[in-house]
Amino acid sequence: MDAAARVCQHLGMREHPLRQQLELALAAAQQPNAQATMLRLDADDARLQLEHVLGHPEGAALPLRGQRVSVKDLFDVAGQVTAAGSVLLGEARVPVKPAPHDATVVSRLRQAGAVLMGRSNMSEFAYSGVGINPHHGTPINPADPGVHRVPGGSSSGAAVSVALGIANIGLGTDTGGSLRIPAALCGLVGFKATAGLVPRDGCLPLSTTLDTVGAITRNVAEAIAAHRVMAQAPTPLPQPAPRRLGIAGRYFQDTMDDGVSESWTRALRSLQAAGHELVELELPELDEIAALNARGTLSAAESYALHRPWLAAHRDAYDPRVLARILGGEHMLAADYLELQRARGDWITRMQAALVGVDAMISPTTPVVAPVLADIAPGAERDAAFNRVNLMLLRNPSAINLLDGCALSLPCHAPQELPVGLMVWHAAHHDAAVLAISAQVEQALAAVTQAA
Repeated sequence: MDAAARVCQHLGMREHPLRQQLELALAAAQQPNAQATMLRLDADDARLQLEHVLGHPEGAALPLRGQRVSVKDLFDVAGQVTAAGSVLLGEARVPVKPAPHDATVVSRLRQAGAVLMGRSNMSEFAYSGVGINPHHGTPINPADPGVHRVPGGSSSGAAVSVALGIANIGLGTDTGGSLRIPAALCGLVGFKATAGLVPRDGCLPLSTTLDTVGAITRNVAEAIAAHRVMAQAPTPLPQPAPRRLGIAGRYFQDTMDDGVSESWTRALRSLQAAGHELVELELPELDEIAALNARGTLSAAESYALHRPWLAAHRDAYDPRVLARILGGEHMLAADYLELQRARGDWITRMQAALVGVDAMISPTTPVVAPVLADIAPGAERDAAFNRVNLMLLRNPSAINLLDGCALSLPCHAPQELPVGLMVWHAAHHDAAVLAISAQVEQALAAVTQAA
């Protein structure tokens, strides 16, 4: 009798496969390699939720029946405090009452038969692509058992919870890559939808313009199932193959390390072998991104507006690196913010026109594999290195947020290699096509990514 079966017997449960899977997941959450992954593990409540699902009169028809979900600490769950990975929000500093009800997306997941496992760790206030949290610890990236590497952020615990089998779905957010970066660095799938397709109410904002809600999963099929529930969207129709896939020769491929370069080149060969047409696009508009953000970013301006009431009295409670990024919006003029919004709209229009000739774009999700934590761990002497790494990880995925596009990161590395993500993306409201084409890309890469 295995461990899960013994637990089920002890609790008087029949050995239903979903019960066994839940007990194994709860056990995984207690292992040393799961430290700092979950800020709160609701074991007993998860068991009760599963029993409710198994006893549901239409249980077999529930689309996410028994699927385990970790909830990023940004989302309201009825009866719990939403602290956003901080020590600021709670009883000690800024009093926050337990949420009176679930965020809409959490409610939709429950209604679909999902089981909430608890709250996952994250970069404080979702303001980093690295995933370090000095308050609660940093989840260990399980891709490299020999070296403690960063998991990616800000949905760090969401990714690691899926990688370790604690959850099937890591509910998270993506403002500049916060789903796709940890998915890429941990060897998983992360989907960022067009902003607004998944409701954001009950989710503490970072940037009201750029925030999106989505999930990290193990494969594209699970990403499609999760998005269908969260967005209440139809399942994407199969796309005819082969497809015309665009490649931006510059920008996205700059400064790739050897691991990313090798996986990327191998992936391109696999896609061509599968019959997909690869076309290179110049996209000079990408070179304008730095100038667009020269007077400040949307994330800095909008996060500063949220945090300004708390900064005077509680500045010492913030992660200093997050604080520095929030303060980037302190001196941004209203005129600068409005001009950025106007210029962004013009830039989006021109980018959309440039993408008309392709079914989707592909690029590396990040130009580097997961960095070693010790090189950029908390400490003023490593702040410069951290900032370089953070900007490097955010560069590619954040361009899609600026575009208000949709994008999915999926693994393209071979076994025994550090994870590398390939990003399939397009402009706004191409979500169904991006999901369907991502499934084709996943199939084309299977010979490499699943090789023995």
